[in-house]
Amino acid sequence: MKKDIVSVDDLDIKIFSLNTVIAGSGAAGLNAADTLYSMGQTDIAIVTEGLLMGTSRNTGSDKQTYYKLTLSGDSSDSVVAMAETYFNGGCMHGDIALIEAALSPRCFFKLVDIGVPFPHNKYGEYVGYKTDHDPRQRATSAGPLTSRFMTEKLEMQVKNKGIKIFDGYQVIGILIEKTNGETKATGLVTLDKNAASRGKLEIVLFNCTNIIYATGGPAGMYLTSVYPKCHMGASGIAFEAGARGINLTESQYGIASVKFRWNLSGTYQQVLPRYISTNPDGIDPKEFLNEYFDTPGQMLDAIFLKGYQWPFDPGKIENHGSSIIDILVYNETRLKGRRVFLDFTKNPQWGSIDGKLDFSLLGKEAYEYLEKSGALFGTPVERLAKMNMPAIELYKYNGIDITKEYLEIDVCAQHNNGGLVGNIWWESNIKHLFPVGEVNGVFGVYRPGGSALNSTQVGSVRASMYIIGHYNACPPEADVFFERAKKQITDRINIAKSFVKNLDTQSNVLELRKKYQERMTRHGAHIRSAAGVEHSLAGCRKDLKDIFSKTRLSSLSELPDAFINRDILLSQFVYLSASDSYIKKGGTSRGSYLITSEKGRLPHGKLGNEFKFIPDSKALLDQVCEIELKVEDGDYKCITEWKPVRPIPKEDNWFENVWNEYRKGNIMA
Repeated sequence: MKKDIVSVDDLDIKIFSLNTVIAGSGAAGLNAADTLYSMGQTDIAIVTEGLLMGTSRNTGSDKQTYYKLTLSGDSSDSVVAMAETYFNGGCMHGDIALIEAALSPRCFFKLVDIGVPFPHNKYGEYVGYKTDHDPRQRATSAGPLTSRFMTEKLEMQVKNKGIKIFDGYQVIGILIEKTNGETKATGLVTLDKNAASRGKLEIVLFNCTNIIYATGGPAGMYLTSVYPKCHMGASGIAFEAGARGINLTESQYGIASVKFRWNLSGTYQQVLPRYISTNPDGIDPKEFLNEYFDTPGQMLDAIFLKGYQWPFDPGKIENHGSSIIDILVYNETRLKGRRVFLDFTKNPQWGSIDGKLDFSLLGKEAYEYLEKSGALFGTPVERLAKMNMPAIELYKYNGIDITKEYLEIDVCAQHNNGGLVGNIWWESNIKHLFPVGEVNGVFGVYRPGGSALNSTQVGSVRASMYIIGHYNACPPEADVFFERAKKQITDRINIAKSFVKNLDTQSNVLELRKKYQERMTRHGAHIRSAAGVEHSLAGCRKDLKDIFSKTRLSSLSELPDAFINRDILLSQFVYLSASDSYIKKGGTSRGSYLITSEKGRLPHGKLGNEFKFIPDSKALLDQVCEIELKVEDGDYKCITEWKPVRPIPKEDNWFENVWNEYRKGNIMA
C-alpha cells in the first residue's frame, strides 16, 4: 500500500493505493479480507465507519441461525437438493442457488476451525434443526449471538494477519471509469469521521484495482426497524455510481422489540406470551388478539406458530394464520396510534382459568413441543426460563427485565433479500466491484432462515477467488488515478461543502431522517399500495432536489449524518421504483408484504378496507427485476428490466473432466 497527498482547493487529500479495498467490517467484509490474504493477495485494507458497528456485530434473535448442508444423521441431502430449496423460493437464479449450497460446508467448517462454537455430538456430527422455508434440518446455531461470534473470530483472523483497518471512514462515493463501453470501479471517496467530529473536513481517497463492497442492507430507509441503530447501509451511492439492483421488492419484516432491537422469534413466541395494547402514554392496557379469533386455542396456536413462522407472510394470514398477528399489531400501532407489548409475566387471559393456562386448548404441534420441552406449566416467563434462560438474560443485560415488565414491540424491517446485482463470482455489472453479504441481491422471494449468514461467507469467498484468478494487478499511479477521477472527486467535495454551507444554531438532520424513514415504513415496508408507492416516489424525488437547501447542520460533526440522509433518499427512490414497476406489472402480495387494493379481499372481517389485499398469483416468481438509477440534469428516474431466472445448472461432474478443467483454470472463465 502506498500513500500520496494531493491538493484540491483548500484541502490536502490523502490517497492510499492498493490492490483491493474492502468496504465494511461485518461477517462478509472480514471474511473477504481474511480469505484474500490467505489466498496470497496481501495488498489489501478494510475501510469501515466503525469496526464494532453493523448488523453482523449487533443483531441476533432467539436462536440466530446458520444454514448449511445437512452434516448429521441418516436423512438424505445433497448440494442440488439444497439448491432446489433456495431456487423454489422464487425469483432466485439457479446458478447462484447452487453455489450457495455447494460452498456452505466449506464456509461452515472454516468458522468451526476459527472457533465459532457450533454444537456437535460426541461423534462429531454437527446436528441441525428445521428453520423457516427449510424442508430438512439444515439449520444450526451457536446461540442468539451467532453472527457476533462470527465477526469476533474473523476480526481476530484479520488482526493476526496484520491487515490494515481504516476505522472511522465513511464511504461517500464509488469512483468509476468508462472505457470501450465497459464501466469499472477504480476507487472510493471517504469522509474521515474522526476529523469531522473535531470540526475539520477531511476527504480520503482509495485508489484500487478492486472494491469488495460489504456495506450491508439499506437499514436506514426504515423508521420501524430491527436493524441495529448504528447500521445504515450505503446502497444509494452504489446505485448512483451505476450499479444495478435486483429483487429490490423483496425484504423481510417481522415482530421485534423496539427499545432494544431484537427479533422476537422462536421461544419468545412458543412460550405463549400475552399481546397487550395501550394508549401512547402506556395506560389502558388490553389484550387485543382475542377480538379476532374464534376460539382461544386458535389464538394460542397462532402465537406459537409465530416462533417457527416468524417473518410476516401474506400466505399465512387467512384462516387465522400466524401472520394475522403482524397485521393486528400494525393495526394497533400505525392506524390506531397505540403501543403494543408482549407480557411474559402472565398467561393470556383468554384460554386461562384463574391465571393458569389450559394447555388442552393447544393444537397437536404446540402441545407436543411444550410437552417435549418439559414446559407445560406456569407463566410464559417461567416456561422461557425452563427452555431458554439466555433469552431472558439477553434483555436484562440490555436494561429490560421481562420477568417484571412489558416488552414493547412492532412489525420491523429485518433483512433485504434483494440488493445489488452480482454474477456467479459476485461481481457487479460494474467491473471490479464485488458486492458481498446482504448488500448483494442473492435471494428471491422466500429464503431459508439462516441462509443470510451462509451467504456472507460464500459471497466473500467467491469474490476473493475471482480477484486472485483475474484481478491481481496493482492500481495506476496515484497522480494518474487522480487526474482520471478528478471531476468525480470534486463533485463529492462540493456535496460536502454544500451541506457545510448550511451551518446553523439548530440542526434538523435527524428530524429530516425521521420524516424520510416514516414515509418508507408507511408505504414501502410490509403494507404497500399503488397510490402509496407513487406518493412516496414523488416525495423522494422532491426531497433529493431540496436536500441541500433544506438541511441544516449545527456543526461539521453532523456532516456524516447528512451524507447518510442523502444515501437513504437515493436508496428509497430506487427501491420504491422497483415496487412501482412490480405493481404496474400486475404483481400481487408475496414474500413478506401485502399489496393492498380496493379490489382485494379482507384478511379478517373485523379489519378496515385499507387492509384489502390481492393474494399471490405466483405469476412473476420465474422472473427477476433488475433496476438502474439514472440522474440527468438533476432529475432522477429508474429503468427496470424484467429477466427470466436462470435454471440450476446440470453439470457433468465426472471427476477426470472436472479435474482437467480445474487445473487449466477454466472454471473461472
